[in-house]
Amino acid sequence: MRTRKQFVTKGLLAALAAGLFMACQGNKSGNSATSANSDPAANPTAPAAAGFKIAYVDMDSLEAHFDYFKEKKSQLEQKQQQMENQLKGKANALRSEYEDLQRKASTLTQEQGETAQRSLMAKQQQLEQEAQNMRASYSEQEAKFTEELQKKLDDYLKGFNADKRYAFIFSYRAGQSNILYRDQAYDVTSEVIKGINEKGATPAK
Repeated sequence: MRTRKQFVTKGLLAALAAGLFMACQGNKSGNSATSANSDPAANPTAPAAAGFKIAYVDMDSLEAHFDYFKEKKSQLEQKQQQMENQLKGKANALRSEYEDLQRKASTLTQEQGETAQRSLMAKQQQLEQEAQNMRASYSEQEAKFTEELQKKLDDYLKGFNADKRYAFIFSYRAGQSNILYRDQAYDVTSEVIKGINEKGATPAK
């Protein structure tokens, strides 16, 4: 279950390029600026040279330790299993009815046989429609849960980064990310997991 699509947009690349450009410009201007301008205390509103900071959250680790996610995922898996068991039971019953009809075929008139076949076909179509409806309902519940999880994460990160210390916080997932290299010094996953669990999520059962 995924909470965020991994992609690199032109806007993101532009933002990163802008950050690098600002850092380079800061280095150039630092060579010619007066000592007063280069002193953060003298100009507290000026951004720090290393102010363009990024961080990332490992989504696999977050999902493994986020209590809310684990509980809701377990509930969805139980619903899916119940749905599959229900459909399997009805399919087995229909198969037994079909096999029973085959055994009785020689004792039925043509009209009785055709009526029984039409009944079986109608039941099969009904079962297929029921299966389609149940799976559509499950997909809707799964999508709703994903949206809720994403909102919880987004809302938490707004508070987590209220001091604007990070320009970007990326999501990372092994094998499914456009991030080719990550320095673990910028991994804030454990902080996010601890904080988002403490925020009031119901513990997993």
